[in-house]
Amino acid sequence: MDWSQPIDLYCERTDASLWSEPVNALSNVAFLIAAALALRLWRRGDRADWRTLALIAVVAAVAVGSFVFHTVATRVAMLADVIPIAVFIYGYLLLALCRFLHLPPVVAAATVVAFAAGAQALSALAPPRLLNGSVGYLPALAALIAVALAAREQGTRQNLGLAALVFAISLAFRTVDIAICPQFPLGTHFVWHVLNAVVLYVLLRTAMTARSAWRG
Repeated sequence: MDWSQPIDLYCERTDASLWSEPVNALSNVAFLIAAALALRLWRRGDRADWRTLALIAVVAAVAVGSFVFHTVATRVAMLADVIPIAVFIYGYLLLALCRFLHLPPVVAAATVVAFAAGAQALSALAPPRLLNGSVGYLPALAALIAVALAAREQGTRQNLGLAALVFAISLAFRTVDIAICPQFPLGTHFVWHVLNAVVLYVLLRTAMTARSAWRG
């Protein structure tokens, strides 16, 4: 596999040049804003909550990795994009299972491993261009809905439900990016970035709010 091979996945990109996706690249500032706002909340709250702080750092890494991918746009640059996203998904799920559902850490960790294996299998089996590559995010949406329904505290359920709703809308914008290209050459991938930043902020805020109800 040629890791330096250029990748063209989104409507906005018209060639292999570095700045062919300016809006997709610059819209990643939304993740930095989400991380900054979450960090401000963390500093005002329980500074012993290192788990949420680690996830805030991962959100900042998502911004950097996605910016690199939408500028460099090669196979190796894609790793900088997908790895921080995967770390956040699995890391947040582990935290959510412990903090929201009050599962023992060993049970929560085993659940995350099983979830990761299933999600990777689905991504491997699905056709690469099915739903414009959005299939790989469906397990994350399903997990978010499941945890929202199972959460013990009403406020947590409402916040996670809001995050799931925004994530579903965000996923729809990601999916239609190529299809809408003839009518809207800019594409809609940048909306995916902005709405996902909202989702991540809501998730981080929810984790910090639930911290007072469960010390972990």
